[in-house]
Amino acid sequence: MNFRLVAYLVAFLVVCLGLSMYLPFITALCYDDGSAGAIFLSLAITCGLGGAGVLCTRGHQDYHLSHRDGVAIVTLGWLAAGLTASLPYLLSGTIPNFTLAFFESMSGFTTTGASILTNIEQLPPAILLWRAQTQWLGGMGIIVLSIAILPFLGIGGMELYKAETPNPVVDKLTPRISDTAKVLWKIYFFMTFLLILLLLAGGMSLFDSVCHSFTTMPTGGFSPKNASVGHYQSSYIDWIILLFMFLAGINFSLHYKLVRGHVGHVLRDPEFRTYLCVIGAVVLLVFMDVYATIYPHILDAFRFAAFQVVSIITTTGFVTADYEKWPVFSQQILFFCMFIGGMAGSTGGGIKMVRIILLVKHCYLEIFRIIHPHAITVVKLGKTPVSQTIMRSIWGFFLLYVGIYIVGTIALSALGMDMISALSAMATCLGNVGPGFGSIGPMDNFAGVPVAGKWIMIFSMLLGRLEIYTIIVLLMPAFWRK
Repeated sequence: MNFRLVAYLVAFLVVCLGLSMYLPFITALCYDDGSAGAIFLSLAITCGLGGAGVLCTRGHQDYHLSHRDGVAIVTLGWLAAGLTASLPYLLSGTIPNFTLAFFESMSGFTTTGASILTNIEQLPPAILLWRAQTQWLGGMGIIVLSIAILPFLGIGGMELYKAETPNPVVDKLTPRISDTAKVLWKIYFFMTFLLILLLLAGGMSLFDSVCHSFTTMPTGGFSPKNASVGHYQSSYIDWIILLFMFLAGINFSLHYKLVRGHVGHVLRDPEFRTYLCVIGAVVLLVFMDVYATIYPHILDAFRFAAFQVVSIITTTGFVTADYEKWPVFSQQILFFCMFIGGMAGSTGGGIKMVRIILLVKHCYLEIFRIIHPHAITVVKLGKTPVSQTIMRSIWGFFLLYVGIYIVGTIALSALGMDMISALSAMATCLGNVGPGFGSIGPMDNFAGVPVAGKWIMIFSMLLGRLEIYTIIVLLMPAFWRK
């Protein structure tokens, strides 16, 4: 491994993150909320440390990135981002405890949306914007953002992209990976800007529109309001945010194809069709369960059911209702939705729709082979055969996901959390969802979780955001051997 190059690029990422604090700093000055000094000091410390790291590690060196280098840069880059992003919380006194500040910042960058804050609306506007901005940066990935810049440093970025998006198949939209990153960010930025305009049209303030747009597109779920999106009690705002949560859960390569006019490719995509059918079926089930029992008006029942289902399946985590008061059947469905996630290549978390499709198909083929032992069969995604290498990777991911979930749940229970809270806490952190059930329900927060439990959740968030393999491989001794 090229340790000097790894350190150089992580330091460069820290500098970029420090420069991104400029927007909250300007906001603090405009609102005169008392946090300008803390944010400027955070900016100076971050840029200073990152700049010193860049100066100490730059030089004439081999700029070829191996896969091991890419994995190390992504993981260490996310850890560095979480640490530096906690500075505005600490220095402003908003969150004076390091564990709590690191939890909030890591929840932001991993787009989990789990919060330890008990009264969000009392925070300075600049801190609220920074909180939302960490999710916006983490959504598409601060590493992918840097890929567009790396060519200017003479460094290729394919290994970073492979580590940042460890999906079954890496989907390059353009021949050059830097151009792919630029395409992704243009789409991401345009959709964010469009959402801001639509929310403004619905009567939401400019500040709230920016914050909600910054946390909707990355499927993050941080809101500047204690009651989340439910604060506005607006059907228009609910439907607009629901639409963009749905869009954010779609593979961004399909957005690119749609922009280029390939509508047929999008409609024929097997993962997209499954994504659409699963959401439709689950919304229908929840709607039938809450209509009349909870909501007497059919339109209200459908709106609240659809919003909450889409919010959890896409792992956004916004809430418009206290779903813990819903019938048990609906709560169970929402709990299982925490594991599904959006499409591969989206900003959503969870297991991902394409993996679930292939796992189900593989199970069906195993049953088919028992009935027809001489038949020659292969798992296909649409009309494309899926290699055994990819299937082994998917099964390995699934087993690791389930194993980590079980171990984490047991550990949280051992720390004193009740079973419902422990089960949903691991599901929501590993899947990067946000709210859960029990003591961490939609009207509660994670402040009451024991300190050791918070660190378990932080590690789970990082595992979920980087899809397990990227982190696990770093813990293997063989990874560090030449």
